[in-house]
Amino acid sequence: MTQPSFATHEVFNQSPPFEDIDLFTVDRPLVDAVKANGGAAAERELSEFGKQWGSAAMADRGRVANENTPKLRTFDAKGNRRDQVEFHPAYHELMAHSAHAGVHNSTWTANGKPAGDAAEVIRAAKFYMAAQVETGHLCPITMTRASVGALAMQPDLLGKVMPVLSTRSYDPSFAPWWQKRGMTLGMGMTEKQGGTDVRANMTRAVREGEAYRITGHKWFMSAPMCDAFLVLAQADSGLTCFFMPRFAPDGSVNAIQFQRLKDKLGNRSNASSEVEFVGAYAERVGEEGKGIRTIIQMVQLTRQDCAIASVGLMRSGLAHALHHARHRSVFQKHLADQPLMQAVLSDMALHVEASTALVMRLCRAFDRTPHDAAEAAYMRLLTPAIKYWTCKSAPPFLYEAMECLGGNGYVEDGILARHYRESPVNAIWEGSGNVMCLDVLRALSREPEAATAVLQSLAAETKGLPGAGETATFIGKTFRRADGERVARLAVEKLALLAAAAALNGVSPRNAELFASTRLAANHASMYGAVELENGDVRALLERALP
Repeated sequence: MTQPSFATHEVFNQSPPFEDIDLFTVDRPLVDAVKANGGAAAERELSEFGKQWGSAAMADRGRVANENTPKLRTFDAKGNRRDQVEFHPAYHELMAHSAHAGVHNSTWTANGKPAGDAAEVIRAAKFYMAAQVETGHLCPITMTRASVGALAMQPDLLGKVMPVLSTRSYDPSFAPWWQKRGMTLGMGMTEKQGGTDVRANMTRAVREGEAYRITGHKWFMSAPMCDAFLVLAQADSGLTCFFMPRFAPDGSVNAIQFQRLKDKLGNRSNASSEVEFVGAYAERVGEEGKGIRTIIQMVQLTRQDCAIASVGLMRSGLAHALHHARHRSVFQKHLADQPLMQAVLSDMALHVEASTALVMRLCRAFDRTPHDAAEAAYMRLLTPAIKYWTCKSAPPFLYEAMECLGGNGYVEDGILARHYRESPVNAIWEGSGNVMCLDVLRALSREPEAATAVLQSLAAETKGLPGAGETATFIGKTFRRADGERVARLAVEKLALLAAAAALNGVSPRNAELFASTRLAANHASMYGAVELENGDVRALLERALP
């Protein structure tokens, strides 16, 4: 008698892993945006980076680094205070790959000057691709890159640091920075009582010869195994920026005592700490009492990376959703051939394409700021607006991407659940949504003529696009209102949308028209797929998103 078979392990009607691909060349909107913003000469370099970071090995490193979270070792076996954080080797491998590609320093020359040409655009493309694989390790990467902007306010210190910071080596050893092959820098600004209001900081700095001793606390300081930190503390003349190394000049471990590592929603591969300074050694950066002015040079760059990472996360969500839909059959059709799924995916693709064009356009402004006043004004006005829109867009976008995969998107075996948990941090870090809106208002009040010129330029670049003229008029009127702060969120979102349409118009005029008609001429529905696009446009958008 034949026994029935109960084997159920045959796997079919599932999408294959989305790995061992070139993250650059499969992303036509990225390729075109890099080219439109001056980075075409780096296509081979970016393709090599895309193949490396699109490999199964890199995907596995990202998974393992998040499953094996950092551990704080406050004391050694004999009771000596060490304050070291242990990471899984996968984390160190991710850091080494990013450092080798110059993601932490390639926008600077060896002496700490802006590298020029399209260095910001090319580096942003790498950062965007790395974010699709593992975003947590990019925290120290972005802070290291951005720190040079603040250290430039103290040329003698910058001159000492750059020979180590400018190498493409990653050295995780716990040793004084001046003895290492490469170094990373973190930052500590936030305190319990102040949060965003760093002027309320209570940490004190007392002068000791040419240096200072700092006593106080930081509620958040990332990432604790960096070789030095830029911190804010109250000196005699007021809030001041300081360079605080892990080791004092005599080689002893500096008095930086970590209380605990934060248990975060996402960003789990990266360590964020709560810390006490007990007379810690530090050197001043910039003038006493000018701490905000000094650190803001770093903050602009970290905000830029928040936007880039958010768009990278959304790109990954779109790519995984589209890849799955092309392999998964339901109701006798592939999901990607179902009209309603096509409507969702094409609307998502349009959002990502506009966002990608926008962040690359912003990076072009960073490249040109040192020698172009108009680009500098664009950078100052649009950085907070772009961070606001892209970072706030990411969590709901990634939820939609998860839903395209159904239950497979929700479980932790796949990458989308991790992306979803990761996405809120970019909107919260370096100034939440309201702070970004206030910064736009401040830029408008400080430089009204320059800001007006930027708005006029955006209007000219979007001339003829549906709803663009009305949007530009609305933005101008709203920002001139006496109670502008009440409606700042709406105006800042409209500003970002107009800038996105302008950026996309320089990359893909047809898609800029689609974006404007669905986002400027009409209020975009709160759900993706609730717009009507022609079949030809749907096919073209999806083919550009993932051939």
